[in-house]
Amino acid sequence: MSFIITSECIKCGMCVDVCPVSAIVEAEEQYIITDACIDCGDCVTACPIDAIKGKKD
Repeated sequence: MSFIITSECIKCGMCVDVCPVSAIVEAEEQYIITDACIDCGDCVTACPIDAIKGKKD
């Protein structure tokens, strides 16, 4: 499973701060998760508004 950041993202940066591999980068509207993601799930736990969801590849 991998993760996506939904349009609910408010760009607070909490997910960026906890990502151990710097796989979350800022895009124009919101943050996005790159292919460098190791599926640890730390970002899901850190997101204060539940904007990061799991997806099936």
